[in-house]
Amino acid sequence: MAAASEDHYKPQGPTDRVPTDPVSIAVALADKIDTLVGFWAIDEKPTGSKDPYALRRAALGVIRLVVDNKLRLPMMRVAKSLDLMIFFADRLKTQLRDQGARHDLVDAVFALEGQDDLLMVVRRVEALGKFLDTDDGKNLLAGTKRASNILAIEEKKDKTKFDGAPDAKLYKLDEEKKLAAAIAQVKTEASAAVAKEDFSAAMTVMAELRPAVDAFFDKVKVNDDDKAVRENRLKLLNEIRAATRAVADFSKIQD
Repeated sequence: MAAASEDHYKPQGPTDRVPTDPVSIAVALADKIDTLVGFWAIDEKPTGSKDPYALRRAALGVIRLVVDNKLRLPMMRVAKSLDLMIFFADRLKTQLRDQGARHDLVDAVFALEGQDDLLMVVRRVEALGKFLDTDDGKNLLAGTKRASNILAIEEKKDKTKFDGAPDAKLYKLDEEKKLAAAIAQVKTEASAAVAKEDFSAAMTVMAELRPAVDAFFDKVKVNDDDKAVRENRLKLLNEIRAATRAVADFSKIQD
């Protein structure tokens, strides 16, 4: 108990030791989370460079305790506030950026619903970063962004969303059929990998989309003269976006 009493202030900075004893971890987390929730409850938050109560340090301490000790902690339930959850997300981005990771990848993961498990966010970001360092990752990102840009333009023009399942009967070209088949397979396999928390495997599966996406844009005219075919192809582009969201929101990733 004496060690736990001493360690409950730790870590006090980026180079300070992170407690590893279960009792020390519990006391340190309880102290920091109680402080943060309490200050958020009275609407006393850091502003600009001012942080008189060291709340940023407390949030970073929680993050290091969770990530370094590989703890599964539902932060939204702990934070009890969306604002505080956003604060944790910003602190995590700062830490990952200081460690050399890209902050936009954190945005891409947090953009998905229900991402309040900090350890899983870090693992997703790590796997996503490695994937985007490969040619498959870079090219799939480019293809996904191209699909999203076309959709944004056409949805604004038509004042509608091109969601819903495409009609297989309207596929006129092999590239459409192959892309639809690839999307269906990737959705199933990537979701299964994510469910197992195997994010590296999910990225490997995602790479299988690349050739079908490349071939589609190489051979298929999205804005076909036939209105029904055009709408169907736009729905297929939306399916690309939906498939990649199994791992991250690619629209948040910078080129």
